[in-house]
Amino acid sequence: MMWLMRLVLFDIDGTLVDCGPSVRRIFTGAMEEVFGTAGPIDGYDFSGRTDDEIVLALTAAAGLRTGDVRRRLPLMKGLYLERLGRLLDPSEMRVLPAVKALLDELAARADVCLGLLTGNWRDGARTKLGRVGLDGYFEFGAFGDGQPNRLGLPAVALDRAAAVTGRRWRKDECLIVGDSLADVACARANGIPSLAVATGRTPAEQLAAAGPRWLVEDLVGQWSHPAFAPMTA
Repeated sequence: MMWLMRLVLFDIDGTLVDCGPSVRRIFTGAMEEVFGTAGPIDGYDFSGRTDDEIVLALTAAAGLRTGDVRRRLPLMKGLYLERLGRLLDPSEMRVLPAVKALLDELAARADVCLGLLTGNWRDGARTKLGRVGLDGYFEFGAFGDGQPNRLGLPAVALDRAAAVTGRRWRKDECLIVGDSLADVACARANGIPSLAVATGRTPAEQLAAAGPRWLVEDLVGQWSHPAFAPMTA
């Protein structure tokens, strides 16, 4: 019997961490300063979207021209990331139930490699995880920088995993863990199994209808879940 490696790719917001209201305030302020508006941000669901995608959608809804927005996007991104690093309040954040215990279990296994698959800009992802002591679990990841949506992230994650580990990963050796419909859709579009976790803004019944391989209410005790079971060939 041959034991196979497993690459587990985690989303951040709603899956690992609840960042509280600080992030939306900081994002709103950066958009308003650079673009003069944050569009209909109060009712906008960030779940599963890349940061580029969020900016373009909100400014389009406000009537701004895409070309103008793209030209000023680096300025807004830099302003947001600087303020996030300075102002993100850890007292408003919480690590979601059993996340650290699960990461400890997986990180200790020789057959598991951990990575990120998130719509956050890279430096924003690192800031969020660093505030709550989770950044050390992830050596690499696929981030939202320059990504119009989530669908292209798995290919980036696989390339970066190969660069770090020195091996090419098959899609059936991977698992995407996320809390949104976009996480599930991204996994299905790329032929990768997914574990949907109902700790974000999307109800479990909606996640189930999207067709993940597995669905759980939260990550409590899930290190024994079949999604994380050792694989054999």
